[in-house]
Amino acid sequence: MRFSGSDRTLKTMQHTYDYTVYFDPQPDGGFNVVVPAIPEICTFGENLVRAREMAEDAIRCYIESAQKHGERIPRDIEATKEKITIAV
Repeated sequence: MRFSGSDRTLKTMQHTYDYTVYFDPQPDGGFNVVVPAIPEICTFGENLVRAREMAEDAIRCYIESAQKHGERIPRDIEATKEKITIAV
């Protein structure tokens, strides 16, 4: 435990986690969001700003739940992205 200054406020240690997130634009607008390292997460935002907020919230909720239940928190996955050309 660490206390700061004279106010003796309890500071808790926080960990940071970085995850690759895909924002897939949809034909009718908005973005589907997936996190390859956490396949349980699939969310949506009506614009890119909202999609980022939804992704952050979903990841935070997942991590908090995993911590609460003593489950392993997954590491990020470096997904491979390729463009494949098909001639027909």
